[in-house]
Amino acid sequence: MPSRTDLIEELMGRFPHVPREAVIKEDLLRGGLAFDESALTDNESGDVKPKSYFIFSFDHRTLPELGAAALRRPPEEIVLTGGPYGLRRTVVSVRINPDSPYRVRPDDDGRLMLFLDGRAISEVGLPPMPDYYRHTLANGKSVMEVAPTIQWGYLIYLTAFRVCQYFGAKEECQYCDINHNWRQHKKAGRPYTGVKPVDEVLEALAIIDKYDTTRASQAYTLTGGSITSKVEGLAEADFYGRYAQAIEERFPGRWIGKVVAQALPRADVQRFHDYGIRIYHPNYEVWDKRLFELYCPGKERYVGREEWHRRILDSAEVFGPRNVIPNFVAGVEMAAPHGFTTVDEAIDSTAEGLQYFMSRGITPRFTTWCPEPTTPLGRTNPQGAPLEYHIRLLEIYRAIMEANGLSSPPGYGPAGPGQAVFSVSSFMDTLPAEAAAPRN
Repeated sequence: MPSRTDLIEELMGRFPHVPREAVIKEDLLRGGLAFDESALTDNESGDVKPKSYFIFSFDHRTLPELGAAALRRPPEEIVLTGGPYGLRRTVVSVRINPDSPYRVRPDDDGRLMLFLDGRAISEVGLPPMPDYYRHTLANGKSVMEVAPTIQWGYLIYLTAFRVCQYFGAKEECQYCDINHNWRQHKKAGRPYTGVKPVDEVLEALAIIDKYDTTRASQAYTLTGGSITSKVEGLAEADFYGRYAQAIEERFPGRWIGKVVAQALPRADVQRFHDYGIRIYHPNYEVWDKRLFELYCPGKERYVGREEWHRRILDSAEVFGPRNVIPNFVAGVEMAAPHGFTTVDEAIDSTAEGLQYFMSRGITPRFTTWCPEPTTPLGRTNPQGAPLEYHIRLLEIYRAIMEANGLSSPPGYGPAGPGQAVFSVSSFMDTLPAEAAAPRN
């Protein structure tokens, strides 16, 4: 049987225009990696920035099944360099899988390395503990709990509402573990605030602003579960919008303001803009009509696919097409039992969706699907989608973007292999560096 090394090298050879860094990164994101205990963090007491579990688990096992990694968290991200493939600097979000053929451990000389099939393939850098994580709010809460940073410090991730009102088998998206992730952290006794008070968010941001002296943090994302009724008496646009309003009043222009929310009616979208948000992510999840209905039953029931897409197009009239960046979950197109059975079919479907939006000036982005074990699709597809799908997606994504005269979307930091910091997929690593978006 071919090894995982054989697979990645075969794909590197077949797709030479896709950076080899992206081949390895996508494989790590879809299948996870393991850590020796010596490579884990000392949580918030150590010198390495720990994984914050900012919205989903992004793990291939539940907390009780992670062993030492449940007690001493793995790092938030790792950076890969060098090795036999000559990797340029590549930032990768950490997704734990104890059974992965990839393992982070020291080599015989004590250097931390990424091993694949027992062979060292890259040096591993760990994110240093930022100064702002060493300070707490007046009530004792940590900055990591209230306002964690990801993408090597570029993005402040504000999950204001840590559960989703699409609830249960008939409403939850079939690949999403937001509700379970909240439950498992509460069960483990970890601090995991369901609704983050606005004043706590502002206090955490003030600490970041004070101690982030290099200005590494350049954007914030406001997000959380979908709101189908109200939270604290507020519908979705006003619930999330109040955070943006408070942030922009307190820290005008300090960060690029982004919101990940449902595709809302134009009047609600306008309120987001009025509150100070500048980039809107109304995620469309999966393009195929049948799969959207099956895998996003709550969104289909409350909004519907066609209305969802119409609202995305409407939002471009408010924010400008370039600043509307809907996400999709790359890989669920091939999830059994209902997904496409060939890579060709899956790529053709996804490409149709990319062309639909990009031809209108809207640039989607994607997150590489992590098959979390508590989700229906994760249970039936523990291996995720084939690596070939992910590599071909990177190829077709860039081709469609260039055919429509578009460049990398704003709010994601620099593009290009060796420069990108976006950590949950490789699309920014694959785009040309000269296409990087300006600061504003």
